Amino acid sequence: MKKNKQHLITCIKDQGVLPLFCYHSVDVSTEVIRLIYKTGIRVIEYTNRGDAALTNFSALKKIQEAEMPDLYLGIGTIKSVQDAERYISAGADFLVAPIVNADVADLANKNELLWIPGCMTPTEIYNAQNLGAQFVKLFPAGLLGPHFLSSIKKLFPDLLFIATGGVDLEQRCIRPWFQAGICAVGMGDKLITKKILDEGNYVSLFHNLQKATNLIRSVKQIITQ
Repeated sequence: MKKNKQHLITCIKDQGVLPLFCYHSVDVSTEVIRLIYKTGIRVIEYTNRGDAALTNFSALKKIQEAEMPDLYLGIGTIKSVQDAERYISAGADFLVAPIVNADVADLANKNELLWIPGCMTPTEIYNAQNLGAQFVKLFPAGLLGPHFLSSIKKLFPDLLFIATGGVDLEQRCIRPWFQAGICAVGMGDKLITKKILDEGNYVSLFHNLQKATNLIRSVKQIITQ
C-alpha cells in the first residue's frame, strides 16, 4: 500500500520519538514491533545491521501489512544505493542514514520516500537540504548537544530535526533538545536495550516505551505553555 509522505512526517512529529532497533531473531523482532504498535506509536525504524537484517525486515513487512496497515516501518543505516534498492524492494516506508549520500537521496526522491540523512555540520545539513531532505538527523546527538542546534537552527528554518545517538531517557536530557527545536528524538539502545532483547523482557520494554511517550508528551506541553 502506498503511504503518504506528509502523513508520515506528521506522525513522527506527533509521537515525538522514533524507536529504532535490530535483532538477529525475527521472532523477537516481531514481538517488539507488535508491542511498540500497542503503545500507540505508528512509526518504527528497523536498522540495517547484521546478516539477518534484510531477511528479518522482509518478514516484518509482511506482518506489518497483515496486522498493522497504518504502521510506517522504515529502514536505518542505509549508506549505499545497493542497500537502499534492496530495502525499497522489500517495502521500506522510509530511509534513514548516518551520512549524506546524494545517490541515495536521488533514489528516495524518485520513489517518493522520506529520506532522513545523518548530519554533523552546517555544511552537511545544507547539502542534505539541497538534495531534497525535509528531515535531518543530528548524529551523533550526544556528541553535538542541544546547544549546537540552537546555534544553527535559524539558518535552516524550513528543516525538521531529529536528535539520534546518545540521548538518555530522562527529562534532563530530552527537554533541552526539544527546547532547542527538534521535533523528535531517535532512540535505540537507550530505549530498546540489548538486555531486554536477549531476555525477551517485554514488560520492561513496555515500561520504557510508556515512559518515553509520557515524558515527551509532558516536555512538549511544558515548552508550548
